[in-house]
Amino acid sequence: PLSPGPRVRRAKAGGQEAGRRELVSRSLQSAQHCLEDQDFGTAYAHYLLVLNLAPELKTSVKETFQFTLFKWAEELDSLARIQDLFNCYEQALELYPNDEVICNSMGEHLFRMGFRDEAAGYFHKAVKLNPDFADAKENFYRVANWLVERWHFIMLNDTKRNLTYLKAIENAVRSGCKSVLDIGTGTGILSMFAKKAGASFVYACELSKTMYELARDVVAANNMEREIKLLHLKSLDLEIPKHIPERVSLVVTETVDAGLFGEGIVESLIHAWEHLLLPPKVNGSTRDYGRVIPASATIFGMAVECKEIRRHHRVGTQEVAGVRLPNSVQFFSPTYASAGSEETVEPYTTEKLSRIPGGYIPLTEPCQVMTVDFNNLQELKSLAARKPWKLSLPVTEGGMLDAVVVWFVLQLDDEHALSTSPSEETCWEQAVYPVQGLLDYSVKPGDTVSMEVCCQDCYLKIQKISPLTSECGMDVSEREDALSLGNEAELCHALAGLQTTNKRDGTGGGCVLESTEIALLNNGPYHQCFKAAMGKVLSSLRPRKDLQSMDVDGHGSGMHPQEGQTKSSLDVAPDPLYILDVSEGFSILPVIAGKLGPVRAYSSIEKEQHQAALSVISEANHFPKETLEFWLSHLEDESVVLQRPKSDKLWSIIILDVIETSGLIQQEVMEKAAISRCLLHSGGKIFPQYVLVYGMLVESQSLLLESAVQGTEPTLGFNIAPFINQFKVPVRVYLDLSTLPCVPLSKPVELLRLDLMNPLLNSSSREVKVQICKSGQVTAIPFWYHIHLDEDHSLNTSDEFSHWKQAAVVLDEPIHVQVGAELVLDVQHHKSNISITVKR
Repeated sequence: PLSPGPRVRRAKAGGQEAGRRELVSRSLQSAQHCLEDQDFGTAYAHYLLVLNLAPELKTSVKETFQFTLFKWAEELDSLARIQDLFNCYEQALELYPNDEVICNSMGEHLFRMGFRDEAAGYFHKAVKLNPDFADAKENFYRVANWLVERWHFIMLNDTKRNLTYLKAIENAVRSGCKSVLDIGTGTGILSMFAKKAGASFVYACELSKTMYELARDVVAANNMEREIKLLHLKSLDLEIPKHIPERVSLVVTETVDAGLFGEGIVESLIHAWEHLLLPPKVNGSTRDYGRVIPASATIFGMAVECKEIRRHHRVGTQEVAGVRLPNSVQFFSPTYASAGSEETVEPYTTEKLSRIPGGYIPLTEPCQVMTVDFNNLQELKSLAARKPWKLSLPVTEGGMLDAVVVWFVLQLDDEHALSTSPSEETCWEQAVYPVQGLLDYSVKPGDTVSMEVCCQDCYLKIQKISPLTSECGMDVSEREDALSLGNEAELCHALAGLQTTNKRDGTGGGCVLESTEIALLNNGPYHQCFKAAMGKVLSSLRPRKDLQSMDVDGHGSGMHPQEGQTKSSLDVAPDPLYILDVSEGFSILPVIAGKLGPVRAYSSIEKEQHQAALSVISEANHFPKETLEFWLSHLEDESVVLQRPKSDKLWSIIILDVIETSGLIQQEVMEKAAISRCLLHSGGKIFPQYVLVYGMLVESQSLLLESAVQGTEPTLGFNIAPFINQFKVPVRVYLDLSTLPCVPLSKPVELLRLDLMNPLLNSSSREVKVQICKSGQVTAIPFWYHIHLDEDHSLNTSDEFSHWKQAAVVLDEPIHVQVGAELVLDVQHHKSNISITVKR
């Protein structure tokens, strides 16, 4: 058939074009109508159609499209239509692949669902697309800390450790190990050592997607991508010949944590010996054999006294700001709870003892806890099955038994070893087993500290730590009987409210708190300060006579008996004042408020065990039942925590959490303050009313080493720094300023004011002039807060009682300064992020 002529074709195309324009225009109108009706799903569908038909409109409708996408995504999220939500984002990213706002929003949804690895990819992309996009930067920094843990930087900067591994690997390759598998390769450094040493075949596996992609870039940058085969797999999933052609002669790994076994080295080496390694050396045989670096390890332990560990793991007070803590509630930290729980909880915390505030005192000599031979399959298999064994350490120094501290020596081969001892200059932390649940913690020379050791769930567990006195060999340990110290009624209530279990099954009548929550309970000045500030607000809101209605002990009325009888029964009790505590975690501030007269104090504690403990404390202090309420049980929608106490009432005091224990400002705190201001009645207050941020200039080599890899020197010439340093974070959190190795180059200065009661006093940015009082190199700016409950009462987050840690901005490039000079800092506050930059 003849083809149509050009004119017919043009007419047809013109008709199609008109139809397309008509459809686009109608769809745009429909989208607008749907938006007005808040029908975001249909509006989104119309926009998709428009953008597919008319790509030229991408720029003009972008903002409305984003708005529609985010609204529809929120709706899908609330309906738990997760797959649909992600499909929408994928469609949007096909249309706008380089849109940092959509990338960032996709990351936020992924992060909320727990897909942190994937979320980080989107945050990272958003920051690359727009380095000044504050939301994405803040999200990326929060997640980078989790994805590429800070110890990667510290380890890679540890030249001695890198050199020791390199020499051990060179020895093994020289003695005949030609094929190498690196388990948990991280940045790929040990694999590159093996290749440099002359191994013929090198394989490496890494489970984390982020670290695997990082290793791929590092290996390529060092021109070894052809020589090292990288596998994005757990070593337990490796198969021969599917992933590796045949068994290897050497496995290298550094999958050890401060407690040696916590990263699963035993399980992965049992699997490697059974499936991936050549059989071990048999005396007299000349055939190839398999071996492991590290070859073996020896674990050491000692008992210590340490105030800092104590205040984070044991409540050391019977009374907090006038509130009695009854014996029927025992508080424990998670390490103690792990002893009998079914869940796998890390049975230790980790500390760099050489830097612990207040230091520590050894109460015993270091003692060998156990050894393990990584080249002996039978020994590795028997570890998990081995029955717990007893260990006794003779006490050499009197003091308080606060913890047993553990470290190890890693024997890489016969010549090369690494130690994680607290007395060595090392990048390692030590494992700390806090002592809890005893009636008496004091020990003296001649006593012994006994404990039970076992390996279980991939962890070295040290349990039942208790002192044996020299006089009678008496065990002064377990708190079996401690609950009987309370009075009967209190005890019955405690047992009813807290699901008590036998001591050996976990925590008898115990309430498990995070270590920062225990440190907060031990922080006397914090609670005294709140008590005084709350008292001041309440007394200003109440007529004088009402103040007599309850004395400080909560034992009813302060009136004389005859006075009470003559008063008319028509006299109504004063209206209670309403107090809301929305601070994070376990807080006894509502109970302290209950001591201050007729109030209704609402606690936003979530965990049932914590609510039960707070109720027992409230009753032990003779509060009327209605004094303390749990706010979340009153809410229809738990996501809207800030609302009126009753439709016709407003709050007298709202307590907000402004600072995270990490040393950063809480997210969305200014938004929460804005809502809270609308919920206060006249004369009511938000606590804190304002916060001052303080900082100073310091020179600190150790902060640099913890924040970024310093060139190629520490990594022995290998080019790793530019890749891992993409994940460096400008703010280092969880610092102890009192023991940070640093030289102050200026006095502390006020950097910023955040006013929660009077937003007109806030500025999102300001310039601060800082006098230099010592010449040197500015490498970092540590900062902390003075939290002002009112003009007279403030808390300092860097004092010795503080349950908060501090943070520091680490500069990209150190700045040379001379004494007497002046540096100008540009301080910006965006959402919960503070950025501090030096103006040149």
